[in-house]
Amino acid sequence: MVRRLVTIPLLLLSMCCHAQQTAFKRERTQEFVNYSYRWLDHYGAEQSLQFALETNQIDKTPDLQRTFQPALAQRYVTVALLKAARQINPKRARIDINPRNESIEVKVRARSQQQAAIIQKQLHERREEAYSEYLYEHYYTKFITPLNEQAVKPDHVRYIVETTEALIPLSQAFYEKLIEDSDAREYFNLLLSWVQSIPYDALEDRTGSNGSGFSPPAQVLSQNKGDCDSKTVITAAIVRAFLPTTAMVMVLLPEHALLGVALPPKGNELTVMDKGTTYILMEPTGPALLPFGQVAPTTRQVLANGQYTLERIQ
Repeated sequence: MVRRLVTIPLLLLSMCCHAQQTAFKRERTQEFVNYSYRWLDHYGAEQSLQFALETNQIDKTPDLQRTFQPALAQRYVTVALLKAARQINPKRARIDINPRNESIEVKVRARSQQQAAIIQKQLHERREEAYSEYLYEHYYTKFITPLNEQAVKPDHVRYIVETTEALIPLSQAFYEKLIEDSDAREYFNLLLSWVQSIPYDALEDRTGSNGSGFSPPAQVLSQNKGDCDSKTVITAAIVRAFLPTTAMVMVLLPEHALLGVALPPKGNELTVMDKGTTYILMEPTGPALLPFGQVAPTTRQVLANGQYTLERIQ
């Protein structure tokens, strides 16, 4: 993947520095979950938002990210390998499968080295398949860090895809607050000021936290808090409902996350490029109130050093 960071000077605007949520209310009925918010936007003006999500729709979305436990994953894969080994005629080969620390030792004894190699390959493929099954069942995915390390993280894109439809009323509520002939940037700035005002939960390095701090969109709404990954995912789902066909990427830093939207940049908006597509950045985390196309100085530095990876959102 070829990518480069396009650095543009920040536009200095007279805006409120820190997000502030002034009111939050959630009421659940049999048919709807009703939400009400008040917060201060980028200019210090109080905004309000009310919307209702269908109870059966939001209940269908994933609402909890379980902590990734390597021991449970190893056990799942071991059971799959043992089942696969039992399908092989013992007259063809003798197979020993033993979990050791964080690995699984597989020994195959057969009448010929060629036959042993074939069975060993079959079991290796089953091991990789079973591990992928475990990750999928628990909403995890493999991940290559900016330092080229193999890791596991929550499947952010899957959460976005599986939550977008349920959040259409929320996306529409932002749209209805805009004046006629407003452009997408006004929508994004209103959305950003709202999500930045949601109380922040700190994210530890995602390669070491095992997903324990990540909250799916339904949980962000119900608990009224979230870390940077969580806020970026719910923002992406709302944007996807607003712009169904526009290309987007999650920008993953070692301890942070951003969202990139493929729109033609204007003025001083900060962008990244990937395979010829330009993405304007937005930083949903808060509590800093950063408008569309602007990021925090610390984020800018990490981006400039190339310490990020991009994950395309379907």
